[in-house]
Amino acid sequence: MVTSEKLLTRQEAADMLGLRPQTLAAWALTGKNLPVVKLGEKAVRYRLADVRAFIDKSVVPAGK
Repeated sequence: MVTSEKLLTRQEAADMLGLRPQTLAAWALTGKNLPVVKLGEKAVRYRLADVRAFIDKSVVPAGK
């Protein structure tokens, strides 16, 4: 299936989330929090929609 969905580098995703790329690398190893797209042996990308969904589900009401 071919898609025109934007794929982000680890640095771009980290910048968008305000995190260090190393944090996303650790998450990728454990399979927690944010899905990754593996391209070949080493290249990892993040779907923009997944990053946005992660942000949306991380929102909590004020005072919590």
